Amino acid sequence: MKKKETVVEKETKKEKTSNNETKIIETINQLRPYLNSDGGDIEYIKYEDNYVFVKLYGACAACMYKDYTIQDNIYEAIKEIVPECKGIINVEL
Repeated sequence: MKKKETVVEKETKKEKTSNNETKIIETINQLRPYLNSDGGDIEYIKYEDNYVFVKLYGACAACMYKDYTIQDNIYEAIKEIVPECKGIINVEL
């Protein structure tokens, strides 16, 4: 049987997610100028279940190397500050 979370555990989890979300947004904002210099951009969507959801724009959205950019650059930078991050999902709307 699954253990039911207490109110304190839920609040602690919420605070940790909020703190991680802030770190992720700051990291994305630090990386943004590099994407902008190639005619692209990135938008943070959300952080849920230890996955970061982003949307690429401009040249980055159509680039054949976007998966490498996401995994080798953006994910690695985020993973350094949020070790529990499992991956990045590019949301193509």
